[in-house]
Parts: sequence; C-alpha cells; structure tokens
Amino acid sequence: MAFRPLGDRVLVKRVEEEARTKGGIIIPDTVKEKPQEGEVVAVGPGARDDSGKRVDMELKAGDRILFGKWSGSEVKIEGEDLIIMKESDVLGIVDAPAAMKAAA
Repeated sequence: MAFRPLGDRVLVKRVEEEARTKGGIIIPDTVKEKPQEGEVVAVGPGARDDSGKRVDMELKAGDRILFGKWSGSEVKIEGEDLIIMKESDVLGIVDAPAAMKAAA
C-alpha cells in the first residue's frame, strides 16, 4: 500500500465480526454495528513535543486494537475501507493469546 500516515496518526482496517450469534442465529448486515476492533496497517513517525523532539509511537503495524465508536475518519484507499485516527483515539491493544483463552 502506498500510504504513510503523518505525525501521530495510524491507519486501521476494521476486523469483521462474525455474522452469527453463539446460538447460531444469523445477524443481517442492516442490524450489525460497525466493529470497534481493528488491525493497524500503518503508523506515522510520531508527534513532536514542545521542544520539537519526536515522540515515538506505541503502536506498530499488525497490532490488534480497540477504538472508540466515533473515532477517526473513514477513507477508501485502493478500494479498501480504512480508518485514519490519532494514536490517542486508540483505547488499547488486544492481546491475542489472552483473547483466545477468553473465547475458549
């Protein structure tokens, strides 16, 4: 992908939720809410502090994150729906092994 976020912005791809409930009921697209979980595709170099020094980003490409319902700006890049948001809009990083244990 030929896109690089600036400053403390991150490019996120939403992770699609399963279209069935635990009981096997299929949820139609018209009722589903947009997921608040995504995967970081690209990160900017980081913001600058008051003295002009670069503050490194805590996120990296490949991180699975949770973000606020109304966070960021939706964009379409190379036919793919993505979200650009500031690092501060990210609520946290989802730990994949812990998430797997909870689901089991």
